[in-house]
Amino acid sequence: MFTISLTEWVGYAASLVLMISFLMKNINTLRIINSIGAILFIAYGIMLAISWPIIITNTFILGVNVYFLNKHFRSK
Repeated sequence: MFTISLTEWVGYAASLVLMISFLMKNINTLRIINSIGAILFIAYGIMLAISWPIIITNTFILGVNVYFLNKHFRSK
């Protein structure tokens, strides 16, 4: 019938988490949830037999999120 591979599930989960992150009002919450989505997308890129555009873009996004979260929490 209709089967979805583990790779597709990871891709769908990454997309869902990313979409949910943009519904957050608090920027720190957005960055945390968006980071989870980026990690899932990195895993998805690896599962696709190394899709460098997906891996590079989401590694950058994750780095930006970590940088600003670190900056925020160190300033307190």
